[in-house]
Amino acid sequence: MRDDYPDFQLRLPFGGPAARGRLLDEQGTNGSQRFLVYAGSPVRREIVPSFSTRKSSSYVLRRRLIADDLIAESTTEPGYLETSKDLTFNSASEAACVLLGRSSNGWLEWKTVDGRPLGDFLEQVGWGPRRTWLIRGSNVFGVDLVQRMWLPKGWVSIPANRLRASVEQGVSKEQLRSFLEVDYESTVTYGQKVQMVEEFHAFLSRMKLGDTICTISNGRLYVGEITGDAVQVASEGGTSNLRRPVEWQSIGYAYDELPEELQQKLSIQHDVVDLTSIQALVSGLGRSNEELAAEAQDQAAGPSLEIAALAARRELELPEPTSELVDELLIHDVDWLRELRDLLWDERQLVLYGPPGTGKTYLALKLAEFLGGGPEQVKLVQFHPSYAYEDFFEGFRPREDPATREVAFRLTAGPLRELADLASREGNRHVPHFLIIDEINRANLAKVFGELYFLLEYRNKSVRLTYSGDDFALPPNVFVIGTMNTADRSIALVDAAMRRRFAFVELSPRTEPTIGLLRRWLTREGRDDEPAELLDALNSRIGDPDFRVGPSYLMKKGVYRDGGLERTWRTKILPLLEEYHYGEDVDVERRYGLRSLRAAIAPSPVADEHGPS
Repeated sequence: MRDDYPDFQLRLPFGGPAARGRLLDEQGTNGSQRFLVYAGSPVRREIVPSFSTRKSSSYVLRRRLIADDLIAESTTEPGYLETSKDLTFNSASEAACVLLGRSSNGWLEWKTVDGRPLGDFLEQVGWGPRRTWLIRGSNVFGVDLVQRMWLPKGWVSIPANRLRASVEQGVSKEQLRSFLEVDYESTVTYGQKVQMVEEFHAFLSRMKLGDTICTISNGRLYVGEITGDAVQVASEGGTSNLRRPVEWQSIGYAYDELPEELQQKLSIQHDVVDLTSIQALVSGLGRSNEELAAEAQDQAAGPSLEIAALAARRELELPEPTSELVDELLIHDVDWLRELRDLLWDERQLVLYGPPGTGKTYLALKLAEFLGGGPEQVKLVQFHPSYAYEDFFEGFRPREDPATREVAFRLTAGPLRELADLASREGNRHVPHFLIIDEINRANLAKVFGELYFLLEYRNKSVRLTYSGDDFALPPNVFVIGTMNTADRSIALVDAAMRRRFAFVELSPRTEPTIGLLRRWLTREGRDDEPAELLDALNSRIGDPDFRVGPSYLMKKGVYRDGGLERTWRTKILPLLEEYHYGEDVDVERRYGLRSLRAAIAPSPVADEHGPS
């Protein structure tokens, strides 16, 4: 440590006056570096609503200082309080919390006159912007360290019970790897050593003052802030030999009530996990939208800018179907579309199934584009018998090196991984993204989905991927719509695992919206309804509903050119029915041909009511 730190100042909200103070060379009760606030420093009069619960220790300290007249009415700044003498705080963050009346990261908010944060002046090995970490401590050699030591004593730890005492902060991964090979020889497996290198390196060389720490105990998430360097000590049972001081928030947050994306990250099964990608969700816990907006206005000096925590809280929504969409899709009722939307919202996965020509793929694409806000949020794939996990999600594929022109196998993302990566980008998390799987029942689904089958049902969990080894979760804003041709492969062949994970909606020529679709289209196009009459007569003669013919065969311009209807009937519809009756003694042309159907729908002649003359 050093004793030549410059003076720092803390600007009060909304362009208020600045408090002044300096970092001390002595440690606080939990190993934090103490901070002194000079006499006469202004103190904000108001506190935010969450201050008493999120930072109750700082809240209680502030009230005591006011009661003891150590913080009193300001003599120089009307509307503010001020410190009546030099006050020493346990850390820079505690000082900032008391002066600002809210949660605060003192390593960032105390700055020099030229705007450099206090954290830049500390001899710490961590690098880059502030990060957020999960460290597990509820079951360390059978002991819940969170409740027993971390929260009451104000620190966080990892066991490191065999790690040599000479290891210091800033140690490289390579050095750690060599140390662990000796220190943990024959006591842990190779895979455990690899993971320990990552965790020890994060704790010793990547974490820094001001970083956020999360942990879970008794079904609650606890959040704190690193306030000091790592130290190595001897501990009872070797449960906590490597420690860092932490200022914990005073409350825990019920795990089941956390945002789904946060639950996904917290489910990763490692003792140390980098949560920086969802840092904004953690930062917003326990604070209202009004508090976050006020803080954004204070920090940005303008109400138009939102801080990341407020932006991350933007709700994912699926818009209500409109009358314009109903007219475009020629659906009989907006309530039917609304039910599809609600099924997607509840289940996240949906299958449209029915015979050929019922418009399943067209409806899936149009609905996804409407709900997602445009085609950019929609990706389509088509399954087939040779489709595999490596095609769908990720796998090693031959790729040419652009520099050497040599071909080698490289890990390549498939359409679902690409869509998930796009949907999880910051700024996209409130935007719905859709994957359309055409002919979903034509592939071996267990082979294609692999471990992703689990994620379709448990969206708040993550799994370790087969090829990359990454921990992966399906973003909450990814929706899947499959289409299934029941004439190609009966819906009865779909396994129970898929049935449980998808909602199924039938598109059948027997029922709306399909049964009346061709008539509505013919009316919109200004044509007579003979094709609709013919289609109804045709389907009435087909016994198996899975082989009834959908209207889309007759909703194309080519059908209405000279001879188009006859051509379509002869080359598309009758071959389907030939296959349906394969091996049976049925004259398909006689039973389903246009001549037979036209005769059936022709009006009966009306006899003279007086009989023949």
